[in-house]
Amino acid sequence: MLRGAALRVTRPRIAVLTAVHDHPHADTDSIIGTVRADLGEVSHQAVYDVLRALTTAGLVRRIQPLGSVARYEARVGDNHHHVVCRSCGSIADVDCAVGETPCLTAADDSGYVIDEAEVIYWGLCPDCSSVSSS
Repeated sequence: MLRGAALRVTRPRIAVLTAVHDHPHADTDSIIGTVRADLGEVSHQAVYDVLRALTTAGLVRRIQPLGSVARYEARVGDNHHHVVCRSCGSIADVDCAVGETPCLTAADDSGYVIDEAEVIYWGLCPDCSSVSSS
C-alpha cells in the first residue's frame, strides 16, 4: 500500500497503518499507544507526521465529529458516513444513503465540483440507549 502511494516503507508507517486498520475510528493517542506497543518508543510527532502523510496519500481518512478529537480510519474512497453516540462518543460507519436521497447532489453547488459528502448522524448507541431506557 505504501509503495503504491509512492511513500517510502518505514517501520513507523507500517505500524501506524496497521494500527488504523486494526482500530477503526481510533484517536491519535490510541494510535500512539498501539504503535508504541509494537515498536517501543516513538515520538508523538513521528506518529502525527505519519498520519498526515497517510491521509495526504489517501491511505487513511481523518474524521472529526463536532466536539471530538480527530480520528482515523482505513476505509477510504467509498463516501460512507458515520453515526456518533451522544453519550459515550462511539463511532460506527454508515453506508451512503440509497434510493432517492442524493448523497452527492447539492441543491446549489456554488460552482464547486463535488466529489465527497460528509454526513454525521447523532444518537445513542445500543449500549447507551439500553442504559437510558432502564
